[in-house]
Amino acid sequence: MSAPVEVVFERRGAGPALVLLHGIGHHWGAWLPVLDRLAETHDVIAVDLPGFGRSPVPTTGLPADMPGLVAGMVELFAALGLERPHVAGNSLGGAIALELAAAGAVSSATALSPAGFCTPRELRWALTVLTLHRNAARLPEPVLRHLFAAPALRALAMGMILARPNRMALDAALADARALRQARAFRAVARAGRGYAFAGAPTVPVTVAWGTRDRILPYRQAALARTRLPAARHLDLPGCGHVPMHDDPDLVTSVILDTTGVRPV
Repeated sequence: MSAPVEVVFERRGAGPALVLLHGIGHHWGAWLPVLDRLAETHDVIAVDLPGFGRSPVPTTGLPADMPGLVAGMVELFAALGLERPHVAGNSLGGAIALELAAAGAVSSATALSPAGFCTPRELRWALTVLTLHRNAARLPEPVLRHLFAAPALRALAMGMILARPNRMALDAALADARALRQARAFRAVARAGRGYAFAGAPTVPVTVAWGTRDRILPYRQAALARTRLPAARHLDLPGCGHVPMHDDPDLVTSVILDTTGVRPV
């Protein structure tokens, strides 16, 4: 992320800055179920990471590793005039949020089912499932629309990612499929992340929250997160899958606001 102008983002609201980071193959729209709620108290910036969503692959290439991603986010903060914003992330975005906290670059971090706490075998499983979903997302859009319109078929298609797939609007499901299909950085980021494990020591407020029905990065990984981050607040997200923003927007909003310490008046 050598040039911050190459990063697409959605910005809403006013108040202390809060940056939202999505997972691999996703896009800023992953945060739509909670975006306006968070914007009631925060200047919210939901980012398309480089090579995902509408953000292009940088002309100088993608960051080669997690330190490169973190450095790119710090550049973006500076370009937007943000001084140590709050940050929340899901999956890959959760790992980036924790790394930013460990680097002292943010005021707080909320990590929802973050990467970085799994075994190599568990990581291979997660990437295999997501790759299969990416292949399925290449079906013609009329076929995907028919698939997502039928509750039983939607549950079958999205049940590995969401615990409550029928809570997602049809247009949101189609937008997610497009983002996954068009994720130019998917393979490169997957390769770069194969040996990644979180090992930092943040000194700012940190919350790690895990969906109890997460089937991509299973809930049992929360135990390792507790061990590696003993000073953090650790929470369960009951009945939520890997992308909890759709499964329980109220709960996710509350978890993030409790971490930032900014509540509606």
